[in-house]
Amino acid sequence: MAWQLTDSLDEFERVAAPHLLADPIRQTLPLSVLASLRHRGTSAFGSTPPIFGWHRREDGTVDGAVLQTRPFPMLLASVPAGSVADLLTLLGAERQLPAAVNLDGASEESFLTAWSAAAGGSGTAKMRQRLFRLGTLEPPDPGPPGVARVAHPGDTELLIDWHDAFVRETDAVAAGSDRIVADLLSHGGLTLWEVGGRPVAMAGTPRPVAGVARVISVYTPPEQRRRGYGAAVTTAVTQAAQAAGATDVVLFTDLGNPTSNSIYQRLGYRPVEDRVLLELTASVTSGQGVSS
Repeated sequence: MAWQLTDSLDEFERVAAPHLLADPIRQTLPLSVLASLRHRGTSAFGSTPPIFGWHRREDGTVDGAVLQTRPFPMLLASVPAGSVADLLTLLGAERQLPAAVNLDGASEESFLTAWSAAAGGSGTAKMRQRLFRLGTLEPPDPGPPGVARVAHPGDTELLIDWHDAFVRETDAVAAGSDRIVADLLSHGGLTLWEVGGRPVAMAGTPRPVAGVARVISVYTPPEQRRRGYGAAVTTAVTQAAQAAGATDVVLFTDLGNPTSNSIYQRLGYRPVEDRVLLELTASVTSGQGVSS
């Protein structure tokens, strides 16, 4: 047995979702992507159909999974040791080689070795992230003035503007802020921190899966920073997720931003693992293109 690719969300969920659900904390990103695709359709992130894949051991057990929802990079959710070369061969033959991948930091070196052999190219780390899991929440004391409220459709224009700014500042890959905001609003997944009735910060949470909620898109406009609003809105969405039944709350940080890393650790978040976004170059032959 080896890698297999499909365009079918139903087939991927049936075959590979149990493997992902066995570790819902480390697999929070692919699981929340699947939840969005299930609730909003396979065009939730863009018009290009998603690609899904899984790897089986000789006994038929699934032990690896990958997916891509363009414009996002290919997400290597879990890739068994020694299987990258076979995955790249299959992608080159049946689809396209990826232009970028998101994978766990421990696999970076072995992936780049296989990539060089398969594509004759190299990779550059665009972003290094760390996954944190909440231990015991430690709210800011004293906290800043203000209150949290769940965002509603009337906030859409502001939320899109802020999400656009968040994407620019973090140099993140985005599927379009209008799509992301609409998805989050559809399940009450965006929260605003307000002072005197004026929004000063936001944070979001995608649909929780298997008891795991993830904090995303924490943003404070530049003129409102260094007042504790980011920590306050993060605390608010964390508490809301717990009140709604989440057994674990997680978030990713950019390791290039020491300020946010220190803030989240002061709130009680503890490191789980590192991930890296690699931008790839290739000198491919035999008609094998590189996907965007």
